[in-house]
Amino acid sequence: MAEEIVFYHNPRSRAQMVHWMLEEAGAPYRIVPIDLEKGEHKTPSFLALNPMGKLPTIEHRGMVVTETAAIIAYIADAFPAAALAPTPGDALRGPYYRWLFFGAGVIEPALIDKMMNRPEVERKSALGWGSYEDVVGTLEKALSNGPYLLGDKFSAADVYVGSELRWAMMFGAPGLKGQSVFDDYVARLSARPAAQRASPA
Repeated sequence: MAEEIVFYHNPRSRAQMVHWMLEEAGAPYRIVPIDLEKGEHKTPSFLALNPMGKLPTIEHRGMVVTETAAIIAYIADAFPAAALAPTPGDALRGPYYRWLFFGAGVIEPALIDKMMNRPEVERKSALGWGSYEDVVGTLEKALSNGPYLLGDKFSAADVYVGSELRWAMMFGAPGLKGQSVFDDYVARLSARPAAQRASPA
């Protein structure tokens, strides 16, 4: 089926975010399990699709799409009936892009730096995310206007950023768990039927 998405997946990877997005979009998809412990992400056949050897990866309409934020944005646009992205020309398209790119270019590296205890650089202005504390403060301010990143409108940006926050809170990233703005946001997202369908058993 031309519309079917071939979804290379392992539930213990960032592909879990895309699984949730597929469920939100109501997209037809077929899971191809990838066993990371067996190194199936480094086989010649998989590397031909994604030379990085990373998940998530999808194939759709004869094209390969990689990178979590790109896949989530792609699915939102490919299945517009789900209304998970503001349409081009809508003023909310700007904030929507803002939070998708903030997730990929700011939240993720800041979280990884903090959780892996990487040494802080002297010139924080040289980093795209400045400091972990700035990132948390920016998210807190954005979500205080909630219930979602685009106000009353749930979007694919919430799938991505919400997944990152849920993961960070699960692993004890500082400044998140125990703060009502983050606890309530993650609980709200986790209660969505699509999120529950995509959760590992």
